[in-house]
Amino acid sequence: MAVATLSVFVVPMTEEFGWSRGLFSGAISLGGVCAIFISPFAGKLIDRYGSGIVIACASTVIGICSLGLSFITYPWLFYTLYVPGRAVFSGPLELGTSTAISNWFTVRRPLALAALSVFQSFGLAGLPILMQIIIISWGWRMAWGSLGIYTLAIGVLPALLLMARRPEDMGFSPESASIKHSNAEVDHIEPIPLYEENFTVSQALHTKAFWLLAFFSVTIFIVQSGVSLHQVPHFIHQGLTGPIAVLTASTFAISQTFGGVLGATMARRIPLRVLLFIVGTTAAIGSIGTGMSSTLSWGILAAATLGSAIGGLHFLLRFTYAEYYGRMHLGSIRGLTIGSQIGGQVIGPIAAGFMYDISGSYRLPFLLFALAVIIGSLAVLAATPPKK
Repeated sequence: MAVATLSVFVVPMTEEFGWSRGLFSGAISLGGVCAIFISPFAGKLIDRYGSGIVIACASTVIGICSLGLSFITYPWLFYTLYVPGRAVFSGPLELGTSTAISNWFTVRRPLALAALSVFQSFGLAGLPILMQIIIISWGWRMAWGSLGIYTLAIGVLPALLLMARRPEDMGFSPESASIKHSNAEVDHIEPIPLYEENFTVSQALHTKAFWLLAFFSVTIFIVQSGVSLHQVPHFIHQGLTGPIAVLTASTFAISQTFGGVLGATMARRIPLRVLLFIVGTTAAIGSIGTGMSSTLSWGILAAATLGSAIGGLHFLLRFTYAEYYGRMHLGSIRGLTIGSQIGGQVIGPIAAGFMYDISGSYRLPFLLFALAVIIGSLAVLAATPPKK
């Protein structure tokens, strides 16, 4: 249900059914709206029962919906199946993975969240190419069916059987620094407890950083979803073939690896709000570059720029919320904040789709998206760490 994966379905499905790009993009936006409403409940479930059950339920819904999409014939069927799949992907699944890692790691949290970003980037890079190959060989229906089987196989039982909520639930202390004491006979490892300030949801809502981060999230996720969904159709419109144009989507995805790793490297050295400003301005450059590009070489460069920014963004937002507000109520807090992220993802695809239907070009929406994220990036500089 990722936007980067869906981008390879835009052209074959709209051409077969005669749908407009705005109609097609509307399913993403509607799914995002639904995710805004269900995410707070998912966050509370994560805090109470852990991420495993949420990930398993979300994977079940996504897998069934993907299988159903291989049989659709009408727009209402597409919406009926894609919207719930997109909703649980955008909200509960994102919350489940990132919150689980933030709950289990403290000192090594940057490294752990960067690892999550790297593996997600590999998935986002490989699936569009794989789906394009299946679409060329067997059609887009077979591609949807394959995605459904894949998701059910890897997303349900492993999450239920292998994931615990927090280390405390298994009798362990949170990950901590250690001092090694040596004597003539034995080395003893003694944990040092780490102080962590934990905000409740109500306390978080009364901090300036909460609202500035939310505003920044809206602006930058407009770019993330609006450009990533339409970049393949944009380059097909510029004259590239589908198998060539999909390379931009894969470049966008794999470049997120670099952004996530770089963000993890710098997260303890540079104020987080400054890093967020940097990824925001970089995303604006990538959006402008995509809109102005008409060749594969420039398209790949723009996709790499944008992808690096989004990879850093995913890492930094997850890390910032955990560092600013603590672990104990992180699921509930993120359940609210993810609404701003999804709000941007709602606006981007449908705005770009309808602007294309009117103007016949993606240049205008991509430029407007860049302007929005520049404003958000300037605002986030004021998001200093909150204090009770």
